[in-house]
Amino acid sequence: MEVKGQASSKKMIATQEEMVENRVPIPYRDECAHLLIPLNKCRVAEFYLPWKCEGERHAYEKCEYELVMERMLLMQKIRSQQQSNTQSHDQAAIPLIPKTANA
Repeated sequence: MEVKGQASSKKMIATQEEMVENRVPIPYRDECAHLLIPLNKCRVAEFYLPWKCEGERHAYEKCEYELVMERMLLMQKIRSQQQSNTQSHDQAAIPLIPKTANA
C-alpha cells in the first residue's frame, strides 16, 4: 500500500556539515536537530545543571513532541485506510466455508 504525503511538515534546517561539526549523534539528526545544537552548547557551558537552558530544552522537546504527534496521526490514517480496504475486500470475497441450507 502506498501512502501519499511527506514524512514531516517540518523542514531540515541544520545541514549535515553542521550536525557533524557539532557532534550530534546520528539518531538525533532529525528535523529538530537545529534546536539540539544550541541546547547541547548551553548544557556544556552550564555544566549540565538541570535548571539552566530551560528555554532551549523546552523548544527542542516541543519540536520532538510535534514530530511524534505527526507520526501518530499518519499511522492512524494508514490504519484506517487499511481497515477500510480489508472491510471492502471481505465483503466482495467468496467465503471459504460455504453456508449450508439449514444455517
